[in-house]
Amino acid sequence: MGQRGRPSLRTEEFRRDAVELVRSSGRPIAQIADELGVNRETLRSWVRRAEKDQALAQAGVGRDELEELARLRRENAELKIEREILRKAAQYFAREMGR
Repeated sequence: MGQRGRPSLRTEEFRRDAVELVRSSGRPIAQIADELGVNRETLRSWVRRAEKDQALAQAGVGRDELEELARLRRENAELKIEREILRKAAQYFAREMGR
């Protein structure tokens, strides 16, 4: 799946290191973000994502599977809408033919 928003200026390695620093230092995210020159909410989102990825890995589910599941759910919702439209169209034409 594609990345949302604009591409990050930070490498994946930088993000991993920043998250590890937050986890190991015991210092507030705001302080570490200021030291690294990163927006506080950006660093907070990296930490949250890393925690989510870790929980998923422990559960045996990868990010790819989650993205695939989300894609399939969207596709399923679209198909339900299309099916409903076709059902209504069939009803309409059946009424028209019966006149």
